[in-house]
Amino acid sequence: MPQPLRIKPHHFVDIVADYGAGEVATEPHEYGHGVHLATARILGEQDLRLRVELGADDICRPCKHNVDGKCGDTIDISFRPRAPRSKGEYNLLIDQRWCGLLRIKQGDEMTARELARLLGQVGEELGVIYQEEPAAAVADRARDLRAGIEKYLTEAKRARPPR
Repeated sequence: MPQPLRIKPHHFVDIVADYGAGEVATEPHEYGHGVHLATARILGEQDLRLRVELGADDICRPCKHNVDGKCGDTIDISFRPRAPRSKGEYNLLIDQRWCGLLRIKQGDEMTARELARLLGQVGEELGVIYQEEPAAAVADRARDLRAGIEKYLTEAKRARPPR
C-alpha cells in the first residue's frame, strides 16, 4: 500500500480553495516546495490517503525554507499585525485551529474526499481560523473554499467507479 500524503490541514484547504478560484498550481515554485505535486495528486485521486501533519509535511519537505523540519520563512504582517512574523508559527496556529474545528489530530488518516467532506460541514467559522486576516480576505477564502469543495466532490462522484 502506498504511503499516505502527509499534509498540513491548511495546505489542503489552500489547494481546494485555489481549485475553487480556478488557480491550480501546476508548476514548481521558486521556493522548491511541493505544492504543485500535492495538488496534482489530490485533484487527480480523490481516494488518495492523507495523513494529518502539523510539522513539515510532504509540501514543506523540499522547500528551501525548511530548516531541520521547521519553516524559516517570514510573512508580511502589515495587513495582519496580530499574526506571528514566523510563517512556521502562524501556520501551526492555523493548523491547530483547523484540527480543533474538524476534530482531527496529528497522524489521523483519511482520504482526500473524506477531508473535503469534513470541510464542507464548516460554516462561517473561517473567521475564527483566520482571525488575524482582514474580513474581506476571509470572505474571499470562504467563497473559494466552498466552490472548491463543491467542484471537488462533484468530480469525485463522477470519478468513482460503479459498485
